[in-house]
Amino acid sequence: MLRYVAGRLVQAVGVLWAAYTVSFFVLWALPSDPVSLLLGTDSSDVTPEQLAAVRHEYGYDRPLVVQYVHQLGNVLHGDLGRSVSTREPVSSLIGDALGPTVQIALAGLLLAVVLGGGLAVLATLVRRRSLQALLLSLPPLGVAIPGFWFGLVLLQWFSFRLPVFPAIGDQGFASIVLPAVTLALPTGAVIAQLLSKSLVVTLREPYVATARAKGASPVRVHLRHALRNAALPALTATGLLVGGLLGGTVVTETVFSRPGLGRLTATAVQAQDIPVVQGVVLVGALVFVLANLLVDLVYPLLDPRLERRRRSAGTRAAATRVDAVAVA
Repeated sequence: MLRYVAGRLVQAVGVLWAAYTVSFFVLWALPSDPVSLLLGTDSSDVTPEQLAAVRHEYGYDRPLVVQYVHQLGNVLHGDLGRSVSTREPVSSLIGDALGPTVQIALAGLLLAVVLGGGLAVLATLVRRRSLQALLLSLPPLGVAIPGFWFGLVLLQWFSFRLPVFPAIGDQGFASIVLPAVTLALPTGAVIAQLLSKSLVVTLREPYVATARAKGASPVRVHLRHALRNAALPALTATGLLVGGLLGGTVVTETVFSRPGLGRLTATAVQAQDIPVVQGVVLVGALVFVLANLLVDLVYPLLDPRLERRRRSAGTRAAATRVDAVAVA
């Protein structure tokens, strides 16, 4: 197990390096200049000497490869650089913005898992075909609805017509509800879609028929026998959808006028603040890697056969190496 985790950590480092490298060269391929956007080269108050001084301050006057190596070395030491727009440390900007984003992202993920999983179990548990068809048609509808439109509808109904939740800002628990529901809709729909299809297949397995023959109730068959094995595809999708939750905060925080990583990203992209955008990309890649590593570690708990297969594969590989040495 430790060997497997070490291998996954090495892969995680490779993913982080690739994400930083791709974002660095893609951002520098953009035609505009962040220093020019900051100082405003159309203004007569900015001289070429001032523009060159700012470029030298940020190291933008050096060759691109030299900049990449220098900044990568700083990242390895925990220094993400300074914002071109505000001249504040990027780590401080991300740290201040990360808290509100984590709040709505975790709340949205929890709602998505509970609502999506509950809908899938209910849709495969009911016996009336018409009701089952209605419930199974809801996940594709949730995937098709644009997140920003759903957020605006929630604002219209629950902030303006029924003033239950605040429309904008970060004002405690009440201000988290509508953004979290907006984020949970597409994620929960995908989970419900995958889990319901997996449950339909799993309920046809022989061991499920055996459990029914022994007198197990439908609820017990679903929750104890079928759900554990059927949850594996949905669990994989949940790990992948964590990145989508962070991406959805850009729209959600804009719609609800919340501070957070999403608004910081939108502002940095608009100003072409390269250090901030690279820092956000690196944080997003880190969250994505950690989420998928957690999913890989949870897999053997749901299906112990995976761990036994991994051990048997390692045993066969070791035996093969021993045989090769003996032949040599």
